[in-house]
Amino acid sequence: MTVTDAPTPERDWLGLDQILERLPLAVDRVMAEAGLWAPEYAARALRQAGGDPVDAAHLLRAHRTALPRLAVSDPVPTAELRVARRISSAFRNPPGGQVLGRTLDYVGRLLDLLPEDEGRERHQEAHAPGQAEPHTPETPEPVVQTPAHVLSVFRDMGVVAPAEPHDDPDPYDITRHPVRPGLPRSARLQTMARADTGSLLHLWYGSDRRPAGHEVPGELRHGALPVRVAHPFTGRPVRVAGVRVSEVQTFHSLPKAGELPSHLDVGYGVCLGHNERKAISMAGLDLLLTHHEGTADLPDLEHEVLLTLDGLDATGYLQHLLLPHHVEHRSVVDRAEAARSAHRPRPEGPA
Repeated sequence: MTVTDAPTPERDWLGLDQILERLPLAVDRVMAEAGLWAPEYAARALRQAGGDPVDAAHLLRAHRTALPRLAVSDPVPTAELRVARRISSAFRNPPGGQVLGRTLDYVGRLLDLLPEDEGRERHQEAHAPGQAEPHTPETPEPVVQTPAHVLSVFRDMGVVAPAEPHDDPDPYDITRHPVRPGLPRSARLQTMARADTGSLLHLWYGSDRRPAGHEVPGELRHGALPVRVAHPFTGRPVRVAGVRVSEVQTFHSLPKAGELPSHLDVGYGVCLGHNERKAISMAGLDLLLTHHEGTADLPDLEHEVLLTLDGLDATGYLQHLLLPHHVEHRSVVDRAEAARSAHRPRPEGPA
């Protein structure tokens, strides 16, 4: 029985500042999977979706499709990344040092069971006037001078194949052109950058094509990257915004069949926001795709990467199943009954 006359208690309005401050990783995931850097809009989408990051990404991506495309930004080298966090699993003391930043890597996985009043008091004391303001998606942690990439160290050591000089074509735009196997690496990286984080992690971790051993993240970085466009009158690059990204370079020795390992292979991942889980998975899959280039396994792996990782596609199919399928279901039942009747033994009668 539903009681409609009982008074409904008033609920506090969940402000955007609260979502941005207290749920920054959820906001970053929504922006990464939507392919749009808009922290406030991502917080709105997260609130509207009741905290479901997939539905929130759907809302934000739908909003992005209605926005005008005013300009195309210039390529920005990640050497300009203003680092807020930078660690290396390959080197104890990499050039430029380790920058731990904000992380849960070295804390106990213990559920906070403090009483609500005590927890609220501690939060208010930590953010009292005069204390350091909490970091939000728009204001990342204090940055340090950008150190050199670990990749350059490996190249100096001669354990990574030197970069081959070649023309760098414009990236394939997966938002304007169809996505199908056989596309260049830029399409794969874009698809993975917008993929559902859980699906991406599962495909990388659960792939039966992974070789023995495992790759090592030579460098994981998180920080702010400038966005520049050409000035409409002077043509000179002008900084118009900044975004936060997570970048990973991972290394592994993946020799081809019948070959001895001579160099380390490199996998690369970069995505919007503080999304280390996605960036690491992305780099691992990029490494696998590079390793299987030109083999019989590449088409299947490429198909899975390009066509099965988008959370919005999977959710759309799921939502479709919730729609009425009465006639279709009736036909399935009728076919099952007809097949059962056809195999039912006939009663034996008098000759």
